[in-house]
Amino acid sequence: MSTSTEGSMYGNGMFAGKKVLVLGVANNKSIAWAITESLSKEGATVCLTYLNEALEKRVRPLAESIGCTDVLPCDVQSDEELDNLFAELESRWGTIDCIVHSVAFADREDLQRPFSETSRAGFQLALDISAYSLVAVAGRAKKLMPEGGSIITMTYLGALRAIENYNVMGVAKAALESSVRYLAADLGASNIRVNAISAGPIKTLAASGIPQFKQLLAAFAEKAPLKRNVEQGDVAKTALYFLSDLSSGVTGEVTYVDCGYSITGT
Repeated sequence: MSTSTEGSMYGNGMFAGKKVLVLGVANNKSIAWAITESLSKEGATVCLTYLNEALEKRVRPLAESIGCTDVLPCDVQSDEELDNLFAELESRWGTIDCIVHSVAFADREDLQRPFSETSRAGFQLALDISAYSLVAVAGRAKKLMPEGGSIITMTYLGALRAIENYNVMGVAKAALESSVRYLAADLGASNIRVNAISAGPIKTLAASGIPQFKQLLAAFAEKAPLKRNVEQGDVAKTALYFLSDLSSGVTGEVTYVDCGYSITGT
């Protein structure tokens, strides 16, 4: 695959020759897409995945815009599809250097009702897609990372604090962050690093399911030390740090990219 490195901060690109799997691009507003664009500009070969036909119609044009020809199906709830994805990547690439896991989901009803009324099925669904999927992906990736690698995932402050209307997703993110630490401990001997980025609220397709999200954005910008909302590009820059050798000694961490909101007492 040929990718443009025009505008690269590192000459030919700090990711030249690197192969990166990105899960979770939904549209051009996705955090995962901002990371993908940054990786492409730095010379990475990227594979994008899609859940279903509707999302494929959104993902393929984005892939084409950066010269990406590796676009594969993957429902993270299906062990068969995960097995097929990594078998296909092994066939095409042989090895993988990095993985971007940006996958999360909860039923809208379970975000709108009181947390104590969360359904059993909804709880299981949110934990399966939003947390266990990272474990499932990392376990399969180990074989394709014989020289080591870097895996990152996306989380949110709701993992630590009770954020209004975040509900079961906060519990799922807490499980995700704990999984990051256990995966980091488990895979460290293989020189595979696992870290998480806790981004502030960003207007994405996933965020659209959170009730009163516009009010959340306004309150965030008012209270954050930098007095603004975080943007996709802010997260992408931190992602490049974690995926590159610049963070070679860092694993098991949750780093906040939230304009400082998490340090405040509000």
